[in-house]
Amino acid sequence: MAGSVNKVILIGNVGADPEIRRTQDGRPIANLRIATSETWRDRNSGERREKTEWHTVVVFNEGLCKVVEQYVKKGAKLYIEGQLQTRKWQDQQGQDRYSTEVVLQGFGSTLTMLDGRGEGGGASGGRGSGAGGNDYGDDYGAPAPASSPSRGGGSGGNFSRDLDDDIPF
Repeated sequence: MAGSVNKVILIGNVGADPEIRRTQDGRPIANLRIATSETWRDRNSGERREKTEWHTVVVFNEGLCKVVEQYVKKGAKLYIEGQLQTRKWQDQQGQDRYSTEVVLQGFGSTLTMLDGRGEGGGASGGRGSGAGGNDYGDDYGAPAPASSPSRGGGSGGNFSRDLDDDIPF
C-alpha cells in the first residue's frame, strides 16, 4: 500500500456542555460528545426510524480549545475534521478497556459552528474553516479579532490583507 489516510468528518449536535481540563503545564484539553443521526422509512411498516451514534471528541489544539470553551454549548451543531485514535486504559477492576475517539490536534483539524445563533463561527488548526460561518481562528488556530473577514468561505474579505505576507523568495 502506497499510503494511508486517517481522517474523520462529522456533522452533528453537541450532547452536553464541553468539559475543559488543563494539563499540568496549563494547556487546555476539551472533551465533548457529538451525536450524528440518520433517519429512514421502514419498508414493511412505513414507520419513520432513526439511529443515533455518539462520538467522543477530544480537542488538543489550543486555539480550538479556546473556541470550544467560549462558544460551544449543548445542542450546538458542529462540523469537525480530525483523526481516529484508540487508547487503552484500565477500569477499577484492572481490566483492560479501549476507547476510540475523534482527536482534533495539529494543523489538519477543523471545528466549525454551523448553527444560525448569532454570528456562527469556527476555527481551524490548518487552513480556514470552509463549511460556513465566520472563521474565528487564523492558520494556527489562535483566535483572531471578531472583525476579521472569513478566510475559509472566500466571500469578500480584505484583499490587501491576504497579500500582506513576507514571501521567502
